[in-house]
Amino acid sequence: MNAEELRKKYIEFFKEKGHAEIPSASLIPENDPSVLFTTAGMHPLVPFLLGEKHPSGNRLVNCQRCIRTSDIEYVGDDTHLTFFEMLGNWSLGDPDAPDGVGAGYFRKEAIEWSWEFLTDKKWLGLDKDKISVSVFQGDEDAPKDEESAKLWESVGIPKDRIFYYGKEDNWWGPAGKTGPCGPDTEMFFDTGKECKLDKGSGCQPSCPCGRYVEIWNDVFMEYNKTADGKYEPLKQKNIDTGMGLERTIQAVNGFENVYEIKLLAPLMQLVKNESEQHDEIKARIIVDHIKAAVILIGDGVKPSNLEHGYVVRRLIRRAYRLTKQLDIYNDTLLLLARKVIEIYSNTYKVLVENEKNILETLDVEINKFSKTLDRGLKIFQKELEAKGHQGFSGKVAFDLYQTYGFPKEMIADELRSLGTSINEQEWQEAEQGHKKLSRQGSDKKFAGGLAEQSEKTIRLHTATHLLHQALRNVLGDHVEQRGSNITEERLRFDFTHPEKISNDKLRRVEEIVNEKIKEEIPIDKKVMPIEEAKKLGAIG
Repeated sequence: MNAEELRKKYIEFFKEKGHAEIPSASLIPENDPSVLFTTAGMHPLVPFLLGEKHPSGNRLVNCQRCIRTSDIEYVGDDTHLTFFEMLGNWSLGDPDAPDGVGAGYFRKEAIEWSWEFLTDKKWLGLDKDKISVSVFQGDEDAPKDEESAKLWESVGIPKDRIFYYGKEDNWWGPAGKTGPCGPDTEMFFDTGKECKLDKGSGCQPSCPCGRYVEIWNDVFMEYNKTADGKYEPLKQKNIDTGMGLERTIQAVNGFENVYEIKLLAPLMQLVKNESEQHDEIKARIIVDHIKAAVILIGDGVKPSNLEHGYVVRRLIRRAYRLTKQLDIYNDTLLLLARKVIEIYSNTYKVLVENEKNILETLDVEINKFSKTLDRGLKIFQKELEAKGHQGFSGKVAFDLYQTYGFPKEMIADELRSLGTSINEQEWQEAEQGHKKLSRQGSDKKFAGGLAEQSEKTIRLHTATHLLHQALRNVLGDHVEQRGSNITEERLRFDFTHPEKISNDKLRRVEEIVNEKIKEEIPIDKKVMPIEEAKKLGAIG
């Protein structure tokens, strides 16, 4: 089974269960200050999980593209990816609250349908004996989830393949510091690999050996986490599920790792063909990082030293450093980028439309970093000559990491071969100082948006829509929103445009916005199908 077949089967299955298909949202959250990227399908749906009515009804399904940087240290193993696709289905509201499109549902249906899709031969047909599950063990905030365990037993999972874990493993959300969340039940596929970490207690899904691959997660959104850390019952109970596309394809096809699936295997082969000496883990990281960078640039994110752009820059630079270690030519990264666009051309048309811009952006960033790398190496050599074998300054090492993109492990490996090491205490001090500054900046940055609903903030939110249209009037219809951040003091609006804007055009944009504000145009809110809204001129 390939990705296209899995996407189609999943959507078809849940449409048969009364779900309406919704499109994938952008990787850059619009009006959600709690996260940098869309890391799960539930992020764009937060307002509806909290009670707003979704135009498509109470049952929804889609395939959402996601970026997750929290797991970046694990990239290179058999399952973790920076960019991945998440198949998801949702129930918004209580089972007894029909709205004409489809009633909501909760634990029973979510678990029974998960089992049906995974094991029925009409759908995935996975071996029932290779599936294990985990449920929430309970704590002071929420009770033990015995109901889910009984439901799993009722469909055929024996008690010895049902595991109870705490919040770290079996609790999802909120997306930011506050918001909807709840216990979950996770499904794991047993690959049959030998466990080298088992201490005699028996390998199980929580073991990090890689034998068990998590493929699906059903979240029971029953709580809302408040600003003071309390978990209050939600007025509206929701189901939020997520099935990792790449991991599921791996399981269905019996592959050893996700890099063997058709979305990634051609990229791995390209790296192997181009490298003088092959290193499997490094090759995987190169493939993962370039793929994620290409898709982010296609979504309108440019490499920079700030926020979204900083992540793209780090991905490209880390991939570039690893190509140097494998004696791979610079052009290989551009070849990889072209291959990524080719593989995803039918799924994400925007990559084909923006191919020229993606490749040019990547080329400029690679050339820029090749010069930065040389400067960083000079600083490394200078410090080495000054300290000799007495221990490399942790402060200098952290600066090389933070400013020049040198990974700590690369510095440590080089020093180890020379019989010395990084001063760990100095590194920790420098790292803690940096984190403190970052937190202070984040506290200021994330003061607005959904977390803050003052009249001034709402006015500026409305102004972003005026600004968006004024930019399209002056610069052209290619202008599209790529994020926003709003506080009482100011608004920031990120958008796509290939060149610097002249002062004359900026003044014209200002004039248009101010003219519309003075007109005091009445605001009228209507809910309607997407196609009807587009006919009236809606663009978001």
